[in-house]
Amino acid sequence: MRALVTGAAGLIGSNLCVELERRGHEVVGLDNFSHGSFANLVGFGGDVVSADLVDAPSWQDTVGPVDVVFHQAALTDTTVMDELPMMQANVEAFRKLLKWVAAGRARQIVYASSAGVYGDGPLPMREDAAPRPKNVYAYSKVVMDKVAQDFSLAHPRIPVAGLRYFNVYGPGERFKGKSASMIWQLAQQMLQGRRPRIFEFGEQYRDFIYVKDVVEANCLAAIKKARGAFNVATGRKTTFNEIIAHLNAALGTNLEPEYFKNPYAFYQNETLGDPAKAGKEFGFTARFTTLQGIEDYLGGFKKAKVPA
Repeated sequence: MRALVTGAAGLIGSNLCVELERRGHEVVGLDNFSHGSFANLVGFGGDVVSADLVDAPSWQDTVGPVDVVFHQAALTDTTVMDELPMMQANVEAFRKLLKWVAAGRARQIVYASSAGVYGDGPLPMREDAAPRPKNVYAYSKVVMDKVAQDFSLAHPRIPVAGLRYFNVYGPGERFKGKSASMIWQLAQQMLQGRRPRIFEFGEQYRDFIYVKDVVEANCLAAIKKARGAFNVATGRKTTFNEIIAHLNAALGTNLEPEYFKNPYAFYQNETLGDPAKAGKEFGFTARFTTLQGIEDYLGGFKKAKVPA
């Protein structure tokens, strides 16, 4: 298989590039390096095209035909309030990519959607729920899902799968800055001997999913030629207080949380995905619990002697 991975220098993209190559596939990575870093691709042996998806002529001929596109490129900062760059980076780039796919340059596409489309909707979150985006990032993913749906109707021979990632964490996220997972951010505070700061009173929860599970979901969706939208979730909730307890255990620290008021009106207090559809359609089940993921992740910290 020959694959194109967009957002190749980011958290999910870099892990996906490395794993696809490890499995014997030919991989081309594409990134504009605005939110990722070359450091995530050190050791990756495939080609890397430096370009922005919106600037179509700069990459389309260079990449060449592929079997599968794994579209991970996105502007992911949920605190961004400027709506135009968010919509251009996420939606309009996706339109251009799909136009390229439709021109016979790829046989299928698996793209990154988001659990953000559910907003503060009922739990557990299921794919047939009405969208309730609470910020422009989430709204951009709602529009992407609609664009993908329309594309599928117009091009029924091309499988299109949108993976609604829940709260992804793992090696390679340090370049995301404030968009990095709370697991990463809290670990950094604790590694510096500081009390981890979380919103009052730490009982908010997330469906945290380890990046290795996310990579596996992408691979399975491609193998099974999945079509439609699917949650990529564990189906288990973990509070921020529990995250701090897991980090204390993994780091050998004993730091109590420091609580402060939440300044964001659009904040999701709870996320919990129903993974049943992905399990049924392409056999995906998360392998890592949050504790197991943190232990695996922090093992990388210690081995490298620097944050992963």
